[in-house]
Order: sequence, then structure tokens, then C-alpha cells
Amino acid sequence: MPEQFSILQLAGVAVLVAAGVVWSVGLVRLLRRGRFEAAVGRSGPTLPVLPQQRRYGPRLESVELTPAEEDAFAGLVRQFSGDSH
Repeated sequence: MPEQFSILQLAGVAVLVAAGVVWSVGLVRLLRRGRFEAAVGRSGPTLPVLPQQRRYGPRLESVELTPAEEDAFAGLVRQFSGDSH
């Protein structure tokens, strides 16, 4: 055992390694079970992972600007783009 490491540091590394092994084994088992059920074709009733998605986007909104607001917006665009005209 290296003398520059404390017992707590070595125990922490051991716990992290054990947790990583357990997580990896669980992930492999989960993936294999899903593949097996898909191959057999008897996955059974399951909840959908994602809810049904809409096939259209939100309504477009627009606002009419006054000439003063249009000039102010154009000034901001010029300021952010670095254009000095």
C-alpha cells in the first residue's frame, strides 16, 4: 500500500470502482433484456417513453411596430453588428 495515500482515499476509490462495476452490470442486463423482448416480440404493455408529439408548431405571433420603434430596433441591430452607419 503506497504511503502517500490514506486509508479513506483508498476506500473511496474502492467504493467508486465497485459502484461503477455494479452500474455497468445493471446497464448491460437492462440492454440485453430489452433486446431479448424485442427479438421475441412479446414486449407486453408498456408506457410510452415520450408523449405523443404534435405535428405542428406553435402559432406565429407578430406585433406591428411604430416608425420610432423600427428606428430604435435598427439602431440596436447596427450597434450589435458593429456597423457604424
